[in-house]
Amino acid sequence: MDYRVQGNDIIVFEPDLDLDETLDCGQAFRWKKIPSDYISTYEGAFLNDKLKVSQTDKGSFIFHDTDENDFISKWINYFDFETDYSELKRCFSEDETLAKAVNFAGGIRLLRQDSWECLISFIISQNNNIPRIKGIIDRLCEHYHGKFPNAEQLSQENEDSLAYLRSGFRAKYITDASDKVYNGIAKLDEIASMPIDEARAALKQIKGVGPKVAECVLLFGMYRVEAFPKDVWIKRVLAEYYPDGFPAFAADKGGIAQQYLFHYIRNLDTQSE
Repeated sequence: MDYRVQGNDIIVFEPDLDLDETLDCGQAFRWKKIPSDYISTYEGAFLNDKLKVSQTDKGSFIFHDTDENDFISKWINYFDFETDYSELKRCFSEDETLAKAVNFAGGIRLLRQDSWECLISFIISQNNNIPRIKGIIDRLCEHYHGKFPNAEQLSQENEDSLAYLRSGFRAKYITDASDKVYNGIAKLDEIASMPIDEARAALKQIKGVGPKVAECVLLFGMYRVEAFPKDVWIKRVLAEYYPDGFPAFAADKGGIAQQYLFHYIRNLDTQSE
């Protein structure tokens, strides 16, 4: 990744990033695509720091109204710019199916999200679709004056007071997660550094956190790239292409490989038409 400062903007050159593939693939829910004269433009937030970013060409981007210090301290890490995705894709391409997946959606990157926000977001995501997930999170942030509430704030809520979210059965899970995190029962920083199986078990002590949500929080909120969320699409990939198991050489970065596979298999029927 290279960048330069241009007025109030940061101009970024990164061949292994595509905004549509990265910001609208279901790993984060606070990004919105907005009309612009560019290939694509998104507005969103990380830790309540807002960003408007545009893709001007393949591998070229504008981080609008972004201070260089903020870019270095926040956005380089968030977009995982210090990881060599070209090398990862070269490695993954040793497998025939993964090679097709990285060629199909080579601009996907893992977003390094906040563990607390990620936990609540993926609790909300259960048995849900992306537009509705985004709607619930929008209502949550609007209620807290445009910011994502912290654990202390949400611990003051109950199922009835969360009725404005229209989140259904998920409200009781949101309150349980908030209580456990705020009261130190679930210490997310400590969980992030635990051996992976211990981390999974610790997360699943929170009501509503099953295997899939735990893997999502580990991967997207704690950058445990060996975590491997399995939804219906990934289960289909594993059954059809990896009946003897996922390739061992890719397992330690399996969560990143999973992102390519997820996007590829969801669009496979469209490709074949």
